[in-house]
Amino acid sequence: MDGTWMAANIDRQKVRNSFHRQAADYDGHAVVQRRVVERLIGLLQAEEAHPARLLDVGAGTGRLLARLRVCYPNALAVGADLALGMCQTAAAHLAAEGVHLVNADAERLPFAESSFELVLSSSTFQWLATLDHAFAEVQRVLTPGGLFCFALFGEKTLFELRDCYKTALRGGADRSHSFQAQSDVLAALQRARFSQARVISELEVEWHHDVPDLLRSLKRIGAGSAAPVAAKGLSERRTMLDMMEVYRKRYGRDGAVPASYEVIYGMGRKPA
Repeated sequence: MDGTWMAANIDRQKVRNSFHRQAADYDGHAVVQRRVVERLIGLLQAEEAHPARLLDVGAGTGRLLARLRVCYPNALAVGADLALGMCQTAAAHLAAEGVHLVNADAERLPFAESSFELVLSSSTFQWLATLDHAFAEVQRVLTPGGLFCFALFGEKTLFELRDCYKTALRGGADRSHSFQAQSDVLAALQRARFSQARVISELEVEWHHDVPDLLRSLKRIGAGSAAPVAAKGLSERRTMLDMMEVYRKRYGRDGAVPASYEVIYGMGRKPA
């Protein structure tokens, strides 16, 4: 198995704190994440699901939950997020929608077995060291025959940034974030005993004025840990400056630089 998907460099406390701090700014900068929500809703509607109870794992600011309220106005809707700031922001956005928000970890969901007919997640699971615990928790809280539908960022995500950072390191230790491979996501679904397990991969591209603009954008959506470690000394600063120059020369076009996101969409059902 390819070890890159294990992402052992993830600091969960850092992730929690980062998303907590950036909750108020998130929606203004999460361009790709908004497109992912709409695509996920389209895939879900094709399944003709009719849940009485649904759960959004990693609910963030509540964008997906808001769309789900339109699709399923009579369903009991619950959102869970590791970052308290995200829960508070989502609660404020959805105050009139009758949605319940819970500050909780995807790997330890505070719900009884068979609590939901539908569990969803968007742009969340890439922040886990492995998918196994979270997928097992989804399996546990789903009712028999219940549907699991999710999107996460895959191994080609930010390949430009990671490629240029490795070039600038000149053989030094790489501390950038690793993302899951599509084959490993499918394998995790199968290990969690989901039936009808399937995944697809799509590429989204976002354009920025320059590399510093890209890094600021990542920080403002709480995803700073997906980028190389910030410079703390002269050698680190030199590496970051070299990375930016390589990025501009290698990928820049018409005064802008691209940032690619591989979005892996997955589905499965708990056996009836």
